[in-house]
Amino acid sequence: MFESQKSSGSGYTTTVALLSVALIFSPAALVISRPFGYVSLSLAIACSAICLTLAWVNWKKLSQIRSATVQRAAAK
Repeated sequence: MFESQKSSGSGYTTTVALLSVALIFSPAALVISRPFGYVSLSLAIACSAICLTLAWVNWKKLSQIRSATVQRAAAK
């Protein structure tokens, strides 16, 4: 009778947070730690790549949840 519907708003917040780490904070950390050379560059690239991948996976998962919810609502 009562169906619990999870709001996808918090999921999108996670996606935006991952993108901000990948595109803002990781490059900023690289600029700050520039004297450390290739080690900091490698870490910044790896961190950005991981965060971008996680954001993409999270976005796809939320898109599937949203489309399933829309299909379920249309079937009623």
